[in-house]
Amino acid sequence: MNDEQILEKLKTILAESFEIDPERVQVETNLFDDLDLDSIDAVDLAIKLQELTGKRIKPEDFKNVRTVGDVIVTVRSLLAA
Repeated sequence: MNDEQILEKLKTILAESFEIDPERVQVETNLFDDLDLDSIDAVDLAIKLQELTGKRIKPEDFKNVRTVGDVIVTVRSLLAA
């Protein structure tokens, strides 16, 4: 899965789980400031990403995630592991 495919999957997850317009989801979009996600939403997102990748996300790997680009990097590293 390349970065563009990860971004498209992420747009779908955010739209279905958090009712966020996919047009608002860009690589530089901040999950908390721009999309109004909170810490509970971040946990839900991490669970969805675990389902997507089939791999467990360590809390320390996800706590520094701030932007959509950060999520893409995290997913890419999980898929490569």
